[in-house]
Amino acid sequence: MKKRRLTTLLAIAAITPLALTACGSGGGGAKSGGDPDTLTVLDYYNNEPDKTLIQAAIDKCAEALDVKVKRETVPGKDLIQKVLQRSSSKTLPDVLMLDNPDLQEIAATGGLSPLSDYDIDTSGFAEGILDAATYEDEVYGLAPTVNTLGLFYNEDLLAAAGIQPPTTWDELKTAASALTTGDQYGLAFSAIATYEGSWQFLPFMWTNGGDETELETPEVAEALQLWVDLVDSGASSKSVLNWSQADVKDQFVAGKAAMMINGPWQIPALAESPDVKWGAVQVPVNEIGQTPIAPLGGEVWTVPVTGNDEKQGKAASFVECISSDDNQLELATQRFTVPTKTALADEYVEAVPTMEAFTEQVANARSRTGQLGEEWPEAATVIYTAIQLALTGQASVEDAFAQASAG
Repeated sequence: MKKRRLTTLLAIAAITPLALTACGSGGGGAKSGGDPDTLTVLDYYNNEPDKTLIQAAIDKCAEALDVKVKRETVPGKDLIQKVLQRSSSKTLPDVLMLDNPDLQEIAATGGLSPLSDYDIDTSGFAEGILDAATYEDEVYGLAPTVNTLGLFYNEDLLAAAGIQPPTTWDELKTAASALTTGDQYGLAFSAIATYEGSWQFLPFMWTNGGDETELETPEVAEALQLWVDLVDSGASSKSVLNWSQADVKDQFVAGKAAMMINGPWQIPALAESPDVKWGAVQVPVNEIGQTPIAPLGGEVWTVPVTGNDEKQGKAASFVECISSDDNQLELATQRFTVPTKTALADEYVEAVPTMEAFTEQVANARSRTGQLGEEWPEAATVIYTAIQLALTGQASVEDAFAQASAG
């Protein structure tokens, strides 16, 4: 999961006026030349093992479509700037991978082609990922796999304390308190002043009925109170204010936290510490009967408007291919992510039992941009700012979001 605040649409227009004025194929877009049987691809999977695993999927689709692929990878933090530069010079790639919260802002510029132009079937995909890939009622991208959040727990520590994995907030607070001893905290999470902090708060806010369209509500305040209670009681470290999700994983692996809120992308790192026996469940809910709702992370593959209808058609076929059932299952198994087609869930969990909780969570996961679209970054900033204000005692949970909104 990579989360970056994009420039606003006005800023995009000011920095680099897009020549891409049509949302469909052709229509005055940037001209894409070169060999019609060669597709250019841009993504941010520049680290191993993802770089190699994604390359294998790309090669598989290139062979199936009888095309050559020229791939460029960049660090995640550089991708959007690269897209802006490419649009300015009219050299957008034929296939563009985007972090799913970024899609709507790029689609709003007219730089992406809707998949309906190519009769691509988007049925069967999880609702959350389609919401993330939709702008003005058109789907602009598909994701082979996604990720989300869950509650990891140290099996040995919970067993020694006679504690079952918590399923409610009260159980979570009780378990976290009982598991706090010496330099070991009961629960670790990331409340850092970045989008990671907002991302980790969303399961608690959404599950409790809170909504990013109106943050100053009792439901949102109640979710924030849970985090304040955990820190004030000592069941969670005050350092959560500064911990990234990678830091949270490090605390868990080191035995400094008996439980943690984190995502399945940490599983390969956990596998490097075989002495740490762990399990995972969905993020606890406030009250029994609530449906746990977590944010949906992952990347979508899109077709930029290049003005070359033939290549855009082949790019659309590539997007369809990389999101095929076979590729979904293969990539999900290799990368500890979740297939985006819900019908594949049972087969996937049977093959990778450790992903059961995350697969269940994805079924009800929600897009961060589903409600606010390109305005989501502003809400995310208010959320992590309010968290910081409340956890440092600078504001009550009732006032934290109002203060954060006021700047």
